[in-house]
Amino acid sequence: MLSSVRLCMSRRVAALVPRCVTSRSGGFVAAATGCKQQQRRGFSSAEPAGVRVLYDGLCPICVTEIRFLQYLQKKQPGKVDFIDISLPGYDGAKYRDVSYEMAMEEMHVIDEKDEVHRGVPAFAVMYGAVGLGWLGRFMMWAPVRPLMDKSYAIFAKNRLKWTGRGEECATGRCERKTP
Repeated sequence: MLSSVRLCMSRRVAALVPRCVTSRSGGFVAAATGCKQQQRRGFSSAEPAGVRVLYDGLCPICVTEIRFLQYLQKKQPGKVDFIDISLPGYDGAKYRDVSYEMAMEEMHVIDEKDEVHRGVPAFAVMYGAVGLGWLGRFMMWAPVRPLMDKSYAIFAKNRLKWTGRGEECATGRCERKTP
């Protein structure tokens, strides 16, 4: 009886094994396979990961989140590069041809394999790189993912208006308002 309970428990625990986001499909692979490759390539090693997060440095919500993520990785500097697309020198050609306009539409993250992730999968890669992989896995979990996709789509569509920047971002690059 006790051994059957252990077997049942081990199967349930195995179902909860952390999973990683695969880079091409946005799906998951078991931790025993794909995550070890990600760990060797930088997700949890001391070598630079090459993960690049493209963010809008004029968006107060975005900047708050980026500062928190920078704080989380302060013991491992260089693990993630946070690229402010609002700076005049931003050149999308350096970042897998992600233009300023594309980056303004939705979150973009370039992983250590130089693959571009957009929207919710981008958050999963970014969170995994700073030690919040559990949050990324939760966001990508099949029962939660549709809600995350819908919520993020609403946020991305209204972000400029909600942060009081709708007018200065109507055409071309957003500019800081000068008082």
